[in-house]
Amino acid sequence: MKKSLLAVSLLAALTTNAIAQDENESWFAGFGELYKVDNNKTINGTGYDVSSGLGIEYGFRFKPEWAARFELSKLNLENDAVSSESGHRFGVDAVKFFNDNAFYGFGGLKMIDMRDSDLSFGYGIGKHFDYSDRFKVILELARYHDIRNSHNDSSLKLGVAYTFGGTSKPKAPTDSDQDGVYDSVDQCPNTAFGVRVDATGCNIDLDNDGVYNADDKCPNTPEGVRVDAMGCNWDKDGDGVSNEIDRCPNTPKGTVVGAKGCSLEIDSDQDGVLDVNDQCADTPLTDKVDATGCSIFEEVEVRQTLNVTFGNNSSVIENPNDPKFQEFADFMSRFPNTSTAIEGHASAPGDANYNMMISLKRAQAVRTLLIEKYGVDADRLSAEGFGETQLIDESNTAAAHKVNRRIEARVTATKKEKVLKD
Repeated sequence: MKKSLLAVSLLAALTTNAIAQDENESWFAGFGELYKVDNNKTINGTGYDVSSGLGIEYGFRFKPEWAARFELSKLNLENDAVSSESGHRFGVDAVKFFNDNAFYGFGGLKMIDMRDSDLSFGYGIGKHFDYSDRFKVILELARYHDIRNSHNDSSLKLGVAYTFGGTSKPKAPTDSDQDGVYDSVDQCPNTAFGVRVDATGCNIDLDNDGVYNADDKCPNTPEGVRVDAMGCNWDKDGDGVSNEIDRCPNTPKGTVVGAKGCSLEIDSDQDGVLDVNDQCADTPLTDKVDATGCSIFEEVEVRQTLNVTFGNNSSVIENPNDPKFQEFADFMSRFPNTSTAIEGHASAPGDANYNMMISLKRAQAVRTLLIEKYGVDADRLSAEGFGETQLIDESNTAAAHKVNRRIEARVTATKKEKVLKD
């Protein structure tokens, strides 16, 4: 009994100290174990077989490399002299984590309660294998030295731990080829030592043409080829005009060209402008062009109208899936700089104030539908009610009233279209 109290007192003291300092990781684990009792422990002259056990442990770090651990295990002991026998083991350990913060050694006091209660010194090694950010698999080999009788039990544990608290420490970035660029961003991980590299860890000028990779538009230029500022063949078509100012970069060999690299006599795209003056090569034959050989465009106005009618005294849209709503939304999407007002109108019968109110509700209903169902930006739509102030048909007929109960929305935009030849 005194030994049990001693073990519990030691545990309480160490736990209090560790909690006061703990700013790091803790874990809780469950485990199973194989337990081998010392051959000198017998019942009626018969030793114990290899037995099994289940247990729990709680551990907490008070320094990055040091932790304290409390353990409780129930042992199912096998002996031919008795059908079965239960034992218990509980105690506290100091745990020392090594290099990779996963492999560890431990030592501490254990109370092993079998037929007698004996205080033992436990020690061993183990490892925490990461399964995920919070879960670890525990593998541990332990030895328990009975202080009074000098018996030595041993166990092999396998368990699962859940970690909590603390902060995960990022691993130090590595630079395997020592080029100054970490492996995580190094696109050339085996660069020879001493080679100057760019931000991606690659030779700063892979094709040795004098243009750095970051600016080189032709990164595989053959050695010895003269290149321009972009790292490409200085004169791709061999007409004596550098690519940077060559407006006709595919001139056939032997063609007499002007200062811009275009033939002095050829109109390659047959648009009526000689290549030497043509700033837009390969213009379609159907396009009308200007003096520089480029297609002419003109502004064309396009318009979309939305008309919706309602039942008498109603602001409910009876056909929200009508294709006309999608067509209107598609138009708004194609011309994102446009906006429109949704105008609500009522028929003549009834009180003018009521008609003004119902017309606004109709406009708001259509605006809400276009926003929520058809994805039109709310900032591009407004709703207005005009009541009976803008009747289309002023005759006092049912047909006229139906026409006047309506929504109108118009949006206009301009776009550029090519001017075609006559």
